[in-house]
Parts: sequence; structure tokens; C-alpha cells
Amino acid sequence: MNNRIVDFHCDVLTKLLQNPDLSFRYNEGELLDASYERLKQAGTVLQTFAIYIPQSLNGPIEPILESISLFYEKVLTCPDIQLVKTKSDLDNCLKSGSIGAMLSLEGIDGMQGNIPLLRVLYELGIRAAGLTWNHANWAADGVMEERGGGLTSKGKAFVRECDRLGIIVDVSHLSERAFWDTADTASKTIIASHSNCKRLMGHPRNLTDEQIKAIIALQGMVGVTFVPYFVADGERATIDDVLRHVEHICELGGSDHLMFGSDFDGIDRYVDGLTHPGEVDSLREALLKRYSAAHAEAFMSGNALRFLSRVLPD
Repeated sequence: MNNRIVDFHCDVLTKLLQNPDLSFRYNEGELLDASYERLKQAGTVLQTFAIYIPQSLNGPIEPILESISLFYEKVLTCPDIQLVKTKSDLDNCLKSGSIGAMLSLEGIDGMQGNIPLLRVLYELGIRAAGLTWNHANWAADGVMEERGGGLTSKGKAFVRECDRLGIIVDVSHLSERAFWDTADTASKTIIASHSNCKRLMGHPRNLTDEQIKAIIALQGMVGVTFVPYFVADGERATIDDVLRHVEHICELGGSDHLMFGSDFDGIDRYVDGLTHPGEVDSLREALLKRYSAAHAEAFMSGNALRFLSRVLPD
């Protein structure tokens, strides 16, 4: 069994945007969870870097572009890290032993309804996009928006443009109605990059069984996340609690549609023993106590890599 890891969500770029002096490569003071050295330590073969713009900066396009610039300047300049935009990029990373780095948008507020801008962001490397964070914007209602609205007409147009370009639509922060609008609008597949099971933990950000089944039916992926208050009730969450969500998704028929989206650098509380990528091997060891080596490998990397090899542009 190999020890490869795929993580579909981290917020390193937000920290770099807010703290220009931070180094991704050297991580002085260990201020980053998912630093270069920790990704290497973990055996990461693909890390998705989300562009999340904090509310204090949100609105214009410039912070999104600045985040992409920081990605090129501070992440892609590290040895053995390669940008993944296509199937062949992913293949090259796996063959060379490099860490693949992929860009995603966590909220499209800054596009201000200008859907043709998506082509520019696509050319710069965006390969997954969530329409909003927890609030409402021009495209959709987020999961914390009280009215619980769905997609706007421009939101639906955005989903169709993602499909046309080859950008994966991420539903993790959408309201339930917006989730179903997205599932109905997307002609291709959808993912939830960092969400858990509402049946086990009733946080609004988690997915109902029906939502999980819909993602499976669309041949999409669910990224089990390490956000402790999405994992378990109470002060502490453990790796065993994370595995309860893995087991539940498997019970719903999702064993081939399960991956991980840590949310490292987007959280200030952690699951016990899962505080940075270098500790994720403890999760693999726990998986191996419950599942076959083939299943553990699929959850840690195989499912996500197979998915990307199908949906990334040629």
C-alpha cells in the first residue's frame, strides 16, 4: 500500500493574503498548518488551495487576483510542487513524485456577477469553485442565510459556465435549496469539498443523507473534513469520530465517492491528533484497523485521483 494523501481543501492562501510576511516554504514559528514541509512530511500528492476572501476584504476582484499571485509566488516556487490544471499535469505529478497544487474558489463575490471573468480565472488555474461562503451573494444563498434561498439566474449561468469550461462546482457552503438548484443545473458533476454528515452531527454546514446520495448519483465526491464542530458535539473530537462520518457515507453507498478536505489553516480548533498534514498518517492507521488496505488507500487518495483523472480538462 502506498502512503499518498490528497486533501481537497486548505486555507493557506487566506493566511498568506492577511499576513504578507508569512513564508509557505519555511513556515517560521509554525504559523501555517499546511506548510510546504508538512505537505512533504505527509506524503501529499495533491493539495487544493482554496481562495477564501475574509469579509473585511471581500467584494472587489483584486483580493482574488492577489491570492492567485501569492499562490504563484510562494507556493509554486517551492521545489517539487507543480500546478495541476489538466489530466496530464496530474499524471506528471504522480510519475515524478511532486506535490500537485490545484486552485479553488471559495466564494465568487468578487466576480460581481461578471461571468466572463471566469474564463480569466480558469486560465490562471481555477479548477473548482463554490458559489458563496455562508452568506448570500449575487449567485446564491449560503447555508447560514436565514431566508434559505437558492441560486439566482446569474448563479445558474455561473454553474453552466463552470460545466462548459471544466471547473468543478463545489456545494459545501450552499443553502439546501441552492444545493438542489445546483444539482439540477449542473450537466456534469458536483463535489462537497469539506462537509460531513448531518445525520451524525447536526451542524448546518453538514450534508443530509439525501444530499450525499445526490452527490453519489452525480458521480461526485464528498470531502470529509476535520473541522471539530462538524465532526462531534462537545469540546473534543477524535479520529474515531471522523471515522463515524466515513462509515456513514459508506453505508449510503459512497465508498467510491469519499475523500478528505481538511480545512487546515481555516480552523483554530482541531480534531485530537489531526492538527496538520504531518499527523494525517494517524488517520490512515485508524482506517486500516477498520477497512482493507485497498479501501484505506482509496479514501486517502485513490478515489480523489480517479475522480480528477476523469473530470480535469485534457
